[in-house]
Amino acid sequence: MKLKEKILSIAKETISIEAKAIANLENLVTNEFAEAVQYIYNSKGRVIITGIGKSAIIASKIVATLNSTGTPAVFMHAADAIHGDLGSILEDDVVICISKSGNTPEIKVLIPLIKNFKNKIIAMTGNKDSFLGQQSDYILNAYVEKEACPNNLAPTTSTTAQLVLGDALAICLLHLRGFSSTDFAKYHPGGALGKKLYLRVSDITAQNLRPQVDPQANIREVIMEISEKMLGVAAVIENEKIIGIITDGDIRRMLKNHESFTHLTAADIMSHGPKTIEQHAMAVDALDMLEKYKITQLIAVENNKYAGVVHIHNLIREGIL
Repeated sequence: MKLKEKILSIAKETISIEAKAIANLENLVTNEFAEAVQYIYNSKGRVIITGIGKSAIIASKIVATLNSTGTPAVFMHAADAIHGDLGSILEDDVVICISKSGNTPEIKVLIPLIKNFKNKIIAMTGNKDSFLGQQSDYILNAYVEKEACPNNLAPTTSTTAQLVLGDALAICLLHLRGFSSTDFAKYHPGGALGKKLYLRVSDITAQNLRPQVDPQANIREVIMEISEKMLGVAAVIENEKIIGIITDGDIRRMLKNHESFTHLTAADIMSHGPKTIEQHAMAVDALDMLEKYKITQLIAVENNKYAGVVHIHNLIREGIL
């Protein structure tokens, strides 16, 4: 077998093994999973998630997912817990302990200490009969038949299963809390994702100049306005109403169709019925319109009056596109 073929075979086998293990998790999600979710939902405290080794890394990711979807969570490394970090656990907190075997030395030391605090313990383990499983109040069954590692040693399939169970837990809590896209935006104000959820057209137009001309403006005035405002467009305004729009494309068509343009005005070359969008609309809605009509600018309006221009370059710069 050629090297490339061997690599592809190994990759596909790895994916197949993990996919089968994930599919089997559906059979392991029982009423006990639902009871654990309900307990967390009704709890007045936070979710403390702990683990050791690769399970600790998965715990950190689950904490991040919970925090971003409305469930306050804190990561506590199992090794650090017995050296002072136990102080981070408050009276009403729920503790989730992640361990494939459920029998690691750190876990055996940690669990009795947590029980002394009277906090409920939820085990995420692949071994229900382990020390962790027997000492916990609820078990999230993360059993996998084998690791993708050919030696069945390196945590691969097992950590994938833990990650998926953590996502299932977070999404269940998200639904119970009625966590909306508006709530999501509060926790994700930065980056492209956050901007899609909170950035409005008015935030864009506030950054831009407002190119506009009278319908009787001569072509030189039109070209100067478009060039100076650097948006490739100018709105044609009469009595505070938008009656048309002139784009770079309109200027090119004018040059093609007229040998002389000294006698022409803005009204002669403008396009009627420009596409508009409300100032309060979301920026992502502006993107949808631009893509739908295959244009690069939109006129923004407020109370039916000209408010500015949204250019596709604005959306690219903001990371919306």
